[in-house]
Amino acid sequence: MPQLSMHTPLGDLTVSEENGAIVSLDWGWSPMQQETPLLIEARDQLDRYFDGEPIIFDLPLNDWGTDYQRRVWAEIRRVPYGRTASYADVAYQIGSGPRAVGMACGRNPIPIITPCHRILASGGKIGGYSGAEGLTTKRALLRLEGYLT
Repeated sequence: MPQLSMHTPLGDLTVSEENGAIVSLDWGWSPMQQETPLLIEARDQLDRYFDGEPIIFDLPLNDWGTDYQRRVWAEIRRVPYGRTASYADVAYQIGSGPRAVGMACGRNPIPIITPCHRILASGGKIGGYSGAEGLTTKRALLRLEGYLT
């Protein structure tokens, strides 16, 4: 599986591709680097994102998961740069419950590109985040997008 790593303000990230689609974004550096046109485009879009550009990621994704998880992740991708939604908002949109949405967020294989960091608990509370340094990373991403000061 082709992988490409990059340095970011949040540490090293590795993007993986399979069958012409992005399948994961992981924290850390992969020893197996292979540039493909898609991975180069993913790196370029992520670079622009970390430079503070309000980007809408435009990449083919294959986020392996259950049908339910994929519905949650698709709804999360509708939350614009610099904005947030609650777990309850997402749940309402897909006819589910907030806890189940939270569980799907925790299993998101393509964080940042599928921006689960934009999903907050009720009342705007910054709840859990499973990427890198947890809530510190979530807050950093929200600050980058201008949501937090």
